Amino acid sequence: MSKTSLLLALLIPWSGAFAQTAQSASAAFALNAPTTLPIVFTNSISAKSSHPGDVVLAKTTQVVRLGEGVAIPAGTRITGHVVAADPFAYDHTPYAHQKNSVLSIHFDSIQIGQHAVPLSVTVRAMADPVTSAEARTPLSYDLDPSGTMTQIGGDKLVRGQAEVVNADEDVVEYSKHDGVYAHLIANGSCDGGSPEVSVGIYSASACGLYGFAQTSAAEMGTASRPSTLTLISTHLSPKVWKDSTALLEVLPGQQNVASR
Repeated sequence: MSKTSLLLALLIPWSGAFAQTAQSASAAFALNAPTTLPIVFTNSISAKSSHPGDVVLAKTTQVVRLGEGVAIPAGTRITGHVVAADPFAYDHTPYAHQKNSVLSIHFDSIQIGQHAVPLSVTVRAMADPVTSAEARTPLSYDLDPSGTMTQIGGDKLVRGQAEVVNADEDVVEYSKHDGVYAHLIANGSCDGGSPEVSVGIYSASACGLYGFAQTSAAEMGTASRPSTLTLISTHLSPKVWKDSTALLEVLPGQQNVASR
């Protein structure tokens, strides 16, 4: 089976309807870079109340185009699990250096048809529910009658307009009928790229954590340790609330195989 035929067997076309062969396809499939997955978490996980092995659930928030007329649809399920959950415990010893509370999760797979495709990703950016909701909410009409929304990272999207601009009024993203797309822009630890990828409510230059007060990311996924997100804090028990969002970026060189 050719690569094109395999993709068509596993993924839906732009119309959103699965090909009949998607139910019976059993050949291997790898999700390759450059691909980004804008997601929303559909359950909460916390260093205080979660345990290793607990399921982490999320879903894609917009279409993810893979080329050759095929795409992963919005609403596609992503599954992971909690790796470590160490709640915060305040040390009352005078001048004590507080021990990190740790929440570590691993993104395992994305469900394409009846196939669980393993993920090898980095978490390019992640935002709490409040920050995520603000990115979907236009400024008040009195302040801006055009209905401008601010992407996570600062880019400006005007409802009904294709061009999305940064603070310098440069066009850096495009709003299309099935989502927002961009060439990623290097920022901090995040690399740039020329292929157009899905970004959802994120800016082309979005990188790191947004809205996670007193929390930092010890790891966000690397080639040597892919798909692992570890949050730490010396003030509270880190938590990823339901309706938090993230932009996952597929790492180069993934050779994972789909399984039922």
